[in-house]
Amino acid sequence: MSLSDEAVSPPTPVENPTRPSSHDSDVLSEKNLASYWRANRIVLATLLSVWAIITFGFATLLGPWLDQFHLGGFPLGFWFSQQGAILAYVALIFIYHCWMLRIERAHGVDDDAPGLNKGGK
Repeated sequence: MSLSDEAVSPPTPVENPTRPSSHDSDVLSEKNLASYWRANRIVLATLLSVWAIITFGFATLLGPWLDQFHLGGFPLGFWFSQQGAILAYVALIFIYHCWMLRIERAHGVDDDAPGLNKGGK
């Protein structure tokens, strides 16, 4: 039996198709899209700058100078490098979430906004 004699089966459907986004019907304008990404870059630059200042400024470079002050019986430099930095990182994550949620809602790309979930849920 030759290759041309064999029946060609139709392609099988995709087993795990991607879920359609709630924004498939919406088309974001180029201006709105550019504005969204500009705001997104500002958030990232700001929060990464704060992260760098906390990590390299307070904990590493200013640690010896901050040790002259005490907080809870521990030198402040030690406190910043051990406990304070971790608390600041958790705060940065929370700030990022809230800030991006506000930006996404302002630019119409928030999937969690009321009324966007049209799937009956």
